[in-house]
Amino acid sequence: MIEVLIIEDDKRIADIHKRFIEKIEGFQVVGSAYTGAEAKDWIQVLKPQLILLDVYLPDIKGTDLMPFIQLESPDSDVIFITAASETDIVKKAFKSGVSDYILKPLTFDRFKESLLMYQAKRRSLETEGPLNEESIQLLWNKSRSVSAEPLMTPKGIDPNTMSRIQKKLAASVNGFTAEEMGAACGMSRSTARRYLEHLVSEQSAHAELLYGTIGRPERRYFRRP
Repeated sequence: MIEVLIIEDDKRIADIHKRFIEKIEGFQVVGSAYTGAEAKDWIQVLKPQLILLDVYLPDIKGTDLMPFIQLESPDSDVIFITAASETDIVKKAFKSGVSDYILKPLTFDRFKESLLMYQAKRRSLETEGPLNEESIQLLWNKSRSVSAEPLMTPKGIDPNTMSRIQKKLAASVNGFTAEEMGAACGMSRSTARRYLEHLVSEQSAHAELLYGTIGRPERRYFRRP
């Protein structure tokens, strides 16, 4: 679940944004701030994953909040939702690395498109191992419609990582434990186990409970013929 902080001086618009978010799966509003001072308090306490930020706040410009956000909550991403279209403001937002810039008045379709694109980008960066070209291009809005299936399908399974594990499994007659696969692929044992168990569930592999030399059983995974 992606936690969202709304920073918007007009409470009616903030409520509209909240209702929009409630219609999109995978997002949850954790707070609303109506001034820059309130926003700073919320950011410091919540450190939200995503911030929807207006430019024109009563006490500060949203663009001037960016250094504070980057300092206090560097893992927070920002989408501007504003009526501001001045070149200097847009340029400043762009140079700050915002995820998107939406002009008011906005429609639900535009809002949803932006959040789904952000969600897809976030998922691609949660994968382990190298990203493919499509995943990298997606980060710069250069490929894939947001209506397409997520890059990680099912959730938590990256096709590139899965392919590496399948190749190693296919090349071994003795199979792998989750710990051995993790070491071979440069990932944690728990991550390797998740992928291996997924292959078992898909009947692409099978697992056997074998006893090691010290008598402790271990779960070993083999490619299914």
